[in-house]
Amino acid sequence: MSSIITDLANGPLIDIRHVTKSYFSGDVETQVLFGIDLVVPHGDFLAVMGQSGSGKSTLMNIFGCLDQATGGSYMLGGVDTLTLSRAQLATIRNRTIGFVFQSFNLIKRMNVAENVALPLIYAGVSRAKAHAKALLELERVGLKDYAKRTPNQLSGGQQQRVAIARALVGDPPLILADEPTGNLDTQTSEEIMRSFQKLNEERGITILLVTHEPDIAAYAKRLMRLKDGHVLYDGPAKEGLAQLAQSHANEREQL
Repeated sequence: MSSIITDLANGPLIDIRHVTKSYFSGDVETQVLFGIDLVVPHGDFLAVMGQSGSGKSTLMNIFGCLDQATGGSYMLGGVDTLTLSRAQLATIRNRTIGFVFQSFNLIKRMNVAENVALPLIYAGVSRAKAHAKALLELERVGLKDYAKRTPNQLSGGQQQRVAIARALVGDPPLILADEPTGNLDTQTSEEIMRSFQKLNEERGITILLVTHEPDIAAYAKRLMRLKDGHVLYDGPAKEGLAQLAQSHANEREQL
């Protein structure tokens, strides 16, 4: 699967065409996504917004190769992910995608450096090299002095920065962030979002962010809005958020 690394410079990073997703319970089919099209070039910063049930988490799972579409195609760095085995998908997740979740997902029994180094250990990197790279990423997020602490000795914002360092330790071209500020206060949320902006602007990392909060989506360059598995808007974040605010204002006037 080394080709997923070497081919990333060719074409868009993400190219999904006519993607559908259904879940089945016996003979009952529940369709969640309806023909989604999306092209994400290298260096983009995309926020995906939608209410609960809009399909945004399902789409993020497909982006992250945690789930596969029922129909359509998903090309990641020129590789057709729908043709890959589970083992190959796991390799892509480890080498190409960094994940940041709302709940941090840090392992409590491990210290901070061990948590950050874990993806490299899974990839077969020696513990010494993995530890050195973990310290480098912790330094970049301002937490090198906390390397020997455990997650429960950190604030929520610090834990999320550790999660960001872990996502970056393998130098992935793509970061997927699912409601990364959902458990944080306003000031800490702003700090985390500025960190994402810096990663995007200074290191050229492509970021896909799922959120339901307009003030968080405002940090992105681009916005996709979903409703009931359909795309309502895909374009500049500033314009899309202005349209959303106007729509909400119109709804209030009608009440």
